[in-house]
Amino acid sequence: MNTIRLLTAAVLLGFAGLTSIAIAQEPATAADSASSDLEPIKIDLPRPMFVGTPADIKSDNLEPVTGQQRPPFLAPKGVTNVAASKEVVSSDKAPILGDMEQITDGDKEGSDGSFVELGPGVQWVQIDLGAQTEIFAIVVWHYHAQARVYKDVIVKVSDDPDAIKNVTTVFNNDHDNSSKLGIGKDKEYIETNEGKLFDAKGAKGRYVRLYSNGNTSNEFNDYIEVEVYGRPAK
Repeated sequence: MNTIRLLTAAVLLGFAGLTSIAIAQEPATAADSASSDLEPIKIDLPRPMFVGTPADIKSDNLEPVTGQQRPPFLAPKGVTNVAASKEVVSSDKAPILGDMEQITDGDKEGSDGSFVELGPGVQWVQIDLGAQTEIFAIVVWHYHAQARVYKDVIVKVSDDPDAIKNVTTVFNNDHDNSSKLGIGKDKEYIETNEGKLFDAKGAKGRYVRLYSNGNTSNEFNDYIEVEVYGRPAK
């Protein structure tokens, strides 16, 4: 196993004090490839919250820590956060902390009372966008008051509320299939106030489901906020 020592929170958050950032990668489809049709998605970031002494995080599937800002993510003009205030359900019918509506309420601060905590083991939350949607980016904030890696993060887009039929897997870092949802090739990552952006590449669906399987600090599954950047599907 590789051991990554987090020397200081500032290494991860060299952009501390930044309140917003444009998030993007390359356009996902040929139809959207003309630069004049694209613009950076603007994402308002919460303040950095790391406190105390950073911990050792051990993982054999961890992406490199660069301390750099996330590059701009380009999407078609007019794309918005279609998840705002949308209904959320989860696999845990009695969360340890919080209520499901907090996941799409716009509060990303992550302080006490601002996040939902689900029980141990494999858990999921699912957002109903209300209609078929073309999705370009999904951003999740699990918890950013402490450097953590959430295990077996899997993100799916589907037309099916049971996530069985017409499913597109946007992200999967379960490299050993410990969650029994299939082996993923994506890397684990350390939580920061930037959240984690997943390139959805124009996937179409009504439901966005996010899985996790505990974290490197404890066995619970936390969610502060999920944003979904998209537009009505044609």
